[in-house]
Amino acid sequence: MASKRGKRAGGGVSVPTTGGPVRDVGHPVFGQPQPTPDPGTFRVQHASDKAAYTAIDQLNKQHKIHPSKIPPPRGGLEPQLTLQQVLGGDAAAIRAITNQKQIVFHATGDCGSTRGPATQSQVADKMVSDFTEADPKEVPRFNLLLGDVVYSFGEQQYYYDQFYEPYRDYPAPILAAAGNHDGMVAPNTKADTLAAYLRNFCSESFVVTPEAGGLSRTAQIQPGVFFTFDAPFVRILVLYSNSLEDPGVIADPTIGDSQIQFLTAALGRAKKETYKGAILLAFHHPPYTPGNGRGHGGSQQMLADIDKVCGAVGLWPHAVLAGHVHNYQRFTRTRPDGTQIPYVSCGNGGHNVMPIGGHGSPPIRAPQIVQKGRGVDQVVFENYDDKNYGYLRAIVTEAQLRIEYHAASDGPHSKAPDDSVTIDIATRKIAAFAASDLGHPAAASAIRQKRKRVGG
Repeated sequence: MASKRGKRAGGGVSVPTTGGPVRDVGHPVFGQPQPTPDPGTFRVQHASDKAAYTAIDQLNKQHKIHPSKIPPPRGGLEPQLTLQQVLGGDAAAIRAITNQKQIVFHATGDCGSTRGPATQSQVADKMVSDFTEADPKEVPRFNLLLGDVVYSFGEQQYYYDQFYEPYRDYPAPILAAAGNHDGMVAPNTKADTLAAYLRNFCSESFVVTPEAGGLSRTAQIQPGVFFTFDAPFVRILVLYSNSLEDPGVIADPTIGDSQIQFLTAALGRAKKETYKGAILLAFHHPPYTPGNGRGHGGSQQMLADIDKVCGAVGLWPHAVLAGHVHNYQRFTRTRPDGTQIPYVSCGNGGHNVMPIGGHGSPPIRAPQIVQKGRGVDQVVFENYDDKNYGYLRAIVTEAQLRIEYHAASDGPHSKAPDDSVTIDIATRKIAAFAASDLGHPAAASAIRQKRKRVGG
């Protein structure tokens, strides 16, 4: 996992380089030209991490594991990236989305698998099936991975099997929030934290890295581990919740407050612009969770840091997306003014689904109130899936944000979500979804008119 440091551009993130060839193609490339069958085995057999985790447990007991330093991004206080940039400057695609008055995108977390390609392929295949739509506006425009892209320590030798190969047929851009396993460094190795992640997601240009292993997808051009991503109708603020197993951390004396400054600037700009679209926060560690018996708890201090910024600026997100929990969980937070924020965790993108209550525990009833009292917002645990792998499909219009959960076990021929929540963008309250007209009313009307003519 040892790496050499690449050149630092404009004081920003330094992207690691290796001895392998990097091919600059000058434009983005996504899915392969022709689909291929899912692989049955990994190209590189994943080695056992038992010794590394034993060492990590000992270091934890000695309080010797701390949050990792955050590589400074390109782009100053508020690094920004647009969908048009990610598409290589394709202004026509942006006009098409704007004219369709809707954008759709995917999200899922904890997608890297150490046991083989089957579970990741199941999720990826179902996501790819969403590109077959009768109405073009229903086609996804990008994918946002919610951390832990490659296990167990983000090693570059596993990027082909755990990232490039599973998404070889995904015909759209893939961005990624970094997870703790993407930034965690195994004991007794010389790798830099986030080394392979920066190489494959924070490139300065559209290059094919050696990790792609002969596939065509180019590295992503994110400015760093935290940034604002702008697309029609939606603005996503991506944060790095750092490399600890728990809790998530966005700021402390070790790593500084660059993400606090970023969040303040990003929300401040949106408020100054009177931004009318949906604002999402996305990171790896969830603020809320009922626990899953394996130590994955909610990150309350991180939530408090975010709340402090939102309160100071006077602007709150419409929804929060996270991963980490190795299952699907959805919460509703109701603030004192009556506005509601969905907190959706989708950490079952391919890596070891875990039961929420722990193995052998009785199932948890949902919905149920998990937080209530004087001086705190009410939080309701609404729904979950701790049996299947899956992903999120988000639909954003001028008026609404809808977040759907799709279980991969439903198969590629199912287009109905297993769970969903819709937020009215203007009122910031949960609402009934304004379903799309996909042509059935007009077709039915035409049939009725034809019957009348025939009958007459």
